Amino acid sequence: MITLIRHGQAGSRLVYDDLSVLGREQARALGNWFRDAGIRFDVLVTGKLKRQIATAQEVIAAMGGEHPDPVVDPRWSEFDLDEVYAGIGPLLAEEDEQFRFQYAELQRDTADPESSAHRAWRHCDVMVVKAWIEGRFEFAGESFAGFETRVREALLDLPSQGHIAVVTSATPIALSAGATLDLTPNRVMQLAGAQRNTAFSEIDFRRGDPRLISFNNIPHLGEQRLITTR
Repeated sequence: MITLIRHGQAGSRLVYDDLSVLGREQARALGNWFRDAGIRFDVLVTGKLKRQIATAQEVIAAMGGEHPDPVVDPRWSEFDLDEVYAGIGPLLAEEDEQFRFQYAELQRDTADPESSAHRAWRHCDVMVVKAWIEGRFEFAGESFAGFETRVREALLDLPSQGHIAVVTSATPIALSAGATLDLTPNRVMQLAGAQRNTAFSEIDFRRGDPRLISFNNIPHLGEQRLITTR
């Protein structure tokens, strides 16, 4: 069995690769729930991002007892939205006036640490990611096809025996779930956008044939204030 865990709430857009105070609380709540449910992991894998590693540390600490040391596999890291914006944003702005206006507005709002832009996706985010998925522009960063390949290879390289936990991000989890359901890239991104912070999903990996068992579970987030998507 593979349990895929999304990281806790991250920081603002200005310092996104870190956990917020709430994100650490979410991760501890998940660890407490695993402990109370009697769940133990034989292997624990994380991506290389700080928010992923910190989530794993908080979960393990809350579970208590003996656990395997986390194995860092960079293939489970999220795609770099800043890199996508830097490479594709200017090109998309040249041909799409609506995007150009919304992107400029986002940049202004991001300068304000209290802006709602730090906790919500904007339409320009969707537009630039869609252009990236469709391969509309060539740029020096990671392509969607390359991203998809590395995540699927990471999934297939996981041990086929025991209970495996992977602490990662929304899009790698969505790609993993999508691989079991033969979903299109756009459907995969819908799954990514639906996930809550520290939600867990389960894949049965027996006989090398991954099958989705559950998705976006949050039994540990009993209070509404703990339920976040960004």
